[in-house]
Amino acid sequence: MKHVLSLLLLLIVPLCVSGQTDSVKQWGVEVGGSVSKVIVMDEYQRKWQKGTANGSLNVVFRHSAVPSDSDAYAADYGYPTLGVGVKYSLNHGVTMHRSADPAWGEAKEVDYDSHMGNSVSVYGQFSRPVIRTGRWQFDYALEFGVGYSKRKYSREHDIDNELIGSRWLVYFGAGLHVKYRIAREWALQGGVDYWHLSNGALNRPNKGANSVGPSLGVVYEPYAPFHQGMGTWHAPFSGYWFVRLTAGFGGKTLNEDWQRTQFHTPAGDARYRTSRFHLYPTYMCQVAVMRRYARRWASGIGLDVDYGTYSDDVAAMDQAAGSTRPHSPWSVGISGRHTVYYHRFRLDMSLGWYLYRHAGDDARVNEKRYYERIGVHYALPWVEGLVIGVNVKAHRTKADLTEVALSMEI
Repeated sequence: MKHVLSLLLLLIVPLCVSGQTDSVKQWGVEVGGSVSKVIVMDEYQRKWQKGTANGSLNVVFRHSAVPSDSDAYAADYGYPTLGVGVKYSLNHGVTMHRSADPAWGEAKEVDYDSHMGNSVSVYGQFSRPVIRTGRWQFDYALEFGVGYSKRKYSREHDIDNELIGSRWLVYFGAGLHVKYRIAREWALQGGVDYWHLSNGALNRPNKGANSVGPSLGVVYEPYAPFHQGMGTWHAPFSGYWFVRLTAGFGGKTLNEDWQRTQFHTPAGDARYRTSRFHLYPTYMCQVAVMRRYARRWASGIGLDVDYGTYSDDVAAMDQAAGSTRPHSPWSVGISGRHTVYYHRFRLDMSLGWYLYRHAGDDARVNEKRYYERIGVHYALPWVEGLVIGVNVKAHRTKADLTEVALSMEI
């Protein structure tokens, strides 16, 4: 604890004593933590999830826009903060164990509990104040980044850890907060935070860990007094239509492989409950007609075409199990889309409906006719209209694949 306090002082003191210019005063820092628990998402997880208690410690360096910046985006969002944070998750209490059960097929019970293990995540944060009144402020925060887990699924040491299948992970967080100013530059913050860690179907298992719980923090923000007063006037935004063309490539592992090696492979086989799975390339192209009706938002409708190189292997597994259903590497869907803008950064979301898809027996059981995509993108400054980003495609919020996407907006 002594070393932790010393580190926090080294981080905070320079900010406290260096605020001699407005640009420096726009920087702040948040130090906090949460007491939380892993959410049990379904009856399947309930059968092997034992301990769920966890928590986290976090430090976020934040920069706030202020009215004197003459920033139209910042004015539209009520002068938000952008930050870079580090979260250390304490997961010693998260344990898993499969008791003997005929439903597990060939999987044998082991004589120990599997542990999730601690993790560290580095992320970017967008925090938007919704209400400011007197000493009080209410806001929401969104976070995207990468995580690293000390432990992962292992046939030798953590055979029932179905939450975390890779050391490197995708991190997503969200929170609702209330802040109370106790001094000119200091505030206490409390709220509820949610965060998710998974490997985006780039390996198995891919159940993912979803945690939620109350949080408490101390915030140093010398820029807060500058929020008072009027900002620069900005001309109204003029809306327009555009076409977005997108191509992308990604990868996924098969849930069919996981099911086969976990529950239908005998203990003496080299593939019994293995942690190694083939990564299949995936490809996609999209065309969308969009209307940007505000500086912050655009919405529209699009056609999505996906191609999966795994189709033949899925067909072979299904045929070996006696299935005669058709299979195709192609999927075609129509989707509603929404984009949120902040300068060159964009959050893209879509909800689609399959017009054509023959992906096998596992997809028929575990997927619905609809699918989701969410991604963080960046508009490249040297080519007008060119945008690059990363998406996760999912079914019922469970990741199906992770992809890199390149878009051109006309």
